[in-house]
Amino acid sequence: MKTKKKITKNSDSFLEQVGILEEINFASAKNILSSDLQTYMEVNKKTQLDISKKLKITRAELKKLLDPNNFSVTLLTCYRAASLLGKQITMNLTDLDVKIIKVKPKKVKKIKAK
Repeated sequence: MKTKKKITKNSDSFLEQVGILEEINFASAKNILSSDLQTYMEVNKKTQLDISKKLKITRAELKKLLDPNNFSVTLLTCYRAASLLGKQITMNLTDLDVKIIKVKPKKVKKIKAK
């Protein structure tokens, strides 16, 4: 068990260093949401038109939502879809451990035209 934790921690650290951890986490969540929504439609025999009306979006937007490789969907659409499925999306906005350096703008000398 300890090995799995180390591997997960190391892989997350590696992905973070490479700068793609956020993208992978979002892609994973989007994939699950798309899959669950597709299953919901099949089980409840709902059409794309039915679902798009419930989510207050167009069918084109629904197709983007159902496509696990298309990430151009709004947060509001994702929240509505999750709510339809009886789920909730949570987000955290936290400060990174980055020092922010405030730089005062330099005064620009005005040059008089002759």
